[in-house]
Amino acid sequence: MAEYPAHLVREHRLFDGRTVTLRPIRTEDAPLVREFLNVLSGESRYMRFQKWVHAPSDKLIHFLTDVDYDRHMALVCAARHGDHEEIVGEARYVMNADGKTCELGIVIADAWHRSGIAGLLMEGLIQAARARKFSTMEGLVLAGNAEMLHFVRALGFEAHAVSEDRRTVRIVKKL
Repeated sequence: MAEYPAHLVREHRLFDGRTVTLRPIRTEDAPLVREFLNVLSGESRYMRFQKWVHAPSDKLIHFLTDVDYDRHMALVCAARHGDHEEIVGEARYVMNADGKTCELGIVIADAWHRSGIAGLLMEGLIQAARARKFSTMEGLVLAGNAEMLHFVRALGFEAHAVSEDRRTVRIVKKL
């Protein structure tokens, strides 16, 4: 496992005046990630995982928090409430088997939609993937997730129908 990439930690003031911290995830974030996933609406969890996830399993929480910062990078957006930190968004890439491309995932807390944090997370994730020298970032998005498709197109992703599964769209960005 690579050393914690502290150079990626950034504080941001959002257009509405709130301050958030964008940072790589840590193993000890497991309770915060569980809390984050538990407060997402069922629809948000479905859009992220493309299946119904009622309660996150220990195996899922381990996968989401035990990253190596090289083949698997995850960034979180955290907000402070006094002495409590709350994860309000998460974006990640996982290296594909070819070693040259990566698959992305992103989810934002329902109350934080349209706050600007999705753009911050994706900007940070794309920069990290470029620094890692990946050639392409890709992902699968549900065809009915118009908001996500609009968002990634604005970031320069191309969207392609998936012939074997008409419910999904493959998004691809050359890095």
